[in-house]
Amino acid sequence: MKESKNLIKMLSEAIDSGRGAAFVTVISVAGSTPREAGARMLVYSDGSIEGTVGGGAVEALVIKKAVECIAKGDGGKFSFGLKPGGNTGMICMGDMEVFIDVYKNPFKVLILGGGHVGMKIAEACRMAGYPYLVADDRKEFANGERFPEALAIINEQPHEAVAAAGVDKDTYAVIVTRGHALDRECLEALIRTNAAYIGMIGSAAKVMEIFRQLEKKKLFPLKDARVHSPIGLNLGGKAPGEIAVSVLAEIIKVHYKRDGAHMRDVAVGKKAA
Repeated sequence: MKESKNLIKMLSEAIDSGRGAAFVTVISVAGSTPREAGARMLVYSDGSIEGTVGGGAVEALVIKKAVECIAKGDGGKFSFGLKPGGNTGMICMGDMEVFIDVYKNPFKVLILGGGHVGMKIAEACRMAGYPYLVADDRKEFANGERFPEALAIINEQPHEAVAAAGVDKDTYAVIVTRGHALDRECLEALIRTNAAYIGMIGSAAKVMEIFRQLEKKKLFPLKDARVHSPIGLNLGGKAPGEIAVSVLAEIIKVHYKRDGAHMRDVAVGKKAA
């Protein structure tokens, strides 16, 4: 029981920090196996573990399967044969079945700029349950008091913070800095990453000027489907909170690959079909 409590605490800490993890439980055994039913192991997305389900070849295969499940965002029940001709290469003369529960946030939001709009986007992320990071070189704008639930606060020039933030395919980046030059540098840095979404605030005229400047560097935002600028959905409203709702709505729309139609119309369409 002590082991289980420790693993549950570690899982809770992983969830709070936005770290992907899988909770593996041995749900049944038959014959001779390294561990009994009920044995548990915590597997992180990088393959590191806490606890054990028996060690050796079978544990290595379970870890590999758990990492695959984290990447897909979906777990399930899996069987491992510990007999000659089984799928583990072991000869314990038993069978083991595990269940893998995946705990992974669908994505994280990187907010480049800690001003009024950045704060409101952070609030929207918190309410929606999405982890976020914030970057701004001004500590009076990017700090724990203003962003109490941030996964990380990076006090670097926003474009330099892109590297420090560990941008990956599950990162949705929002550029809301205090000036055009910083916005351009952020966009340039992000296009070179594999971020899933890159949104930049600004008027249509400002956006096109920044795009033209980047084209001189052989970067083409207009041809990059990840780039959404001007940012957000056309909902109306110009207050920071209204902009934040528009931005997060666009991020959710892009993530789930939906059309953003009214649910009323979607329901009517389904009835008609």
